[in-house]
Amino acid sequence: MRNAVVTTAGDRIRWVELPGREPARVYVHGLGATSPAYFAEIAVHPLLAGHRSLLIDMLGHGISDRPTDFDYTLESHADALADALTAAGVTGAQLIAHSMGGAVAIVLAVRHPHLVSRLVLIDANLDPIQPRSGAGGSSGIAGYSEPEFLAGGWQEVRDRVGAHWWSTMRLAGREALHRSAVHLTRGTVPTMRELLLDLKIPRTYLRPEADGPLAGAAALADAGVAVVPLPDCGHNIMLDNPDAFARATAAALAAPEHG
Repeated sequence: MRNAVVTTAGDRIRWVELPGREPARVYVHGLGATSPAYFAEIAVHPLLAGHRSLLIDMLGHGISDRPTDFDYTLESHADALADALTAAGVTGAQLIAHSMGGAVAIVLAVRHPHLVSRLVLIDANLDPIQPRSGAGGSSGIAGYSEPEFLAGGWQEVRDRVGAHWWSTMRLAGREALHRSAVHLTRGTVPTMRELLLDLKIPRTYLRPEADGPLAGAAALADAGVAVVPLPDCGHNIMLDNPDAFARATAAALAAPEHG
């Protein structure tokens, strides 16, 4: 386990690092998750093993610190990750990023372009979401005010999301979880989708085949984003079908730079 200070108050981001060749691969988890739990099998998969790999936890999540005075916007998450990657001596990394982590990865690539050479986004958030009380995931968490969430809303979320997600969600700071969800539902200006369209690096978007066509897929394809549906999986593609995920990710990382 490695770490780096990423705030003026001394808060640390931590990651599990596997040695290997450059360029480094940086695995970024989603809301209420942790990268070692979601990506360990993938990072050592025969099709992907051998590169320096950082299974990194965003601030407020997993094994990283959980400050209560951090705003947890997508931009702040991206900047904190940038500080951690800089401290780790990473440049031109290949980012493999899930869900909210994909939204943060897009922002990171825009704000700190020297740190990112490729993006593999896994069912990532591209557009704002309407907060909705009683819903699952970020929209349900954002449906509470922060005082409501801290006073007991988190318990309702725990009961809604189920044992699997809660096993890692419970590691997140409650302020961190709520603020991250609120800012994820608000998105960015321009939107994450618009930022992704404008990036000039190789970009791949992996999604569950069962979800049907991706909204705006034609515009993404026209901008050079490879949209790849994968079978036999839900939102957690890397856990549900690791072999198909590893094949698609290996192909994305091997694609020509100009492609």
